[in-house]
Amino acid sequence: MTGAVILSVGSATHPGRRREVNEDSFLARAPVFLVADGMGGYEAGDRASRAVVEAFDETVADGDRTTIEAVRDALTGADEAVASIAADTTRGAGSTVTGIALVDSDGTPSWLVFNVGDSRVYRHFGTELQQLTVDHSLAQELVDDGSLAPEDMRSYAQRNVITRAIGAPDSTADSWLLPVTNGERLLLCSDGLTSEVSDEAIRATLTMSGRPESAAEALVARANEAGGRDNITVVVVDVVAGGLTQAFAGEPTSTSAPAESTLDATTIPVREVRG
Repeated sequence: MTGAVILSVGSATHPGRRREVNEDSFLARAPVFLVADGMGGYEAGDRASRAVVEAFDETVADGDRTTIEAVRDALTGADEAVASIAADTTRGAGSTVTGIALVDSDGTPSWLVFNVGDSRVYRHFGTELQQLTVDHSLAQELVDDGSLAPEDMRSYAQRNVITRAIGAPDSTADSWLLPVTNGERLLLCSDGLTSEVSDEAIRATLTMSGRPESAAEALVARANEAGGRDNITVVVVDVVAGGLTQAFAGEPTSTSAPAESTLDATTIPVREVRG
């Protein structure tokens, strides 16, 4: 195994300007970082997102690295816990989850990027911003089939309708494997950020902000200034040392991508999809 990856991490969360309860939860401790956005109304959504974080906290041990198998086990545990919460409610409950996990891939420190729902992971390197995850949402499906322009996703009336969630019939996680690179900055966020702040504004904020704590607080502030209509949670992870020294120039791919794609796209099945 190669040496330890040195990270600098910052996080911020806020209920927003329209909500009394913050249904978001997050985990910001190596080797796993994640954001979960709960659904189901007062208490149920909060409990659902917290159950996701607790499943990872209990399953993935602290340390320099984890494994794809441990992440899979944590997702399974989270799904079972949220499904149990939903069974005790009249409205149901669920949660998105998006995250990054430090793993070894052929002796190289790598990020396992994963998501279920519409919370996102971005990669910022230099002055460039790249969205690594693909939303599981009605809006994304319309973009994929050409019915909706990507730039119109934030203003689409049904942008909050998601097609996968932890605790739902379809909770399959998509994942991508990419090498850890010195100098990169990874952003994990709930849709309370991306529904209020454009990718260009996110890019500019990450470029101009110094430490991860400052970047996280600045992004939450921008979302609130833009309206703050939802809970906002942000985790910013900087790679200080221990990764590759050259820039990674790959493009994220979907699970149906051809084998020669730069990123190794996989799926992590959590529950069987039921019709």
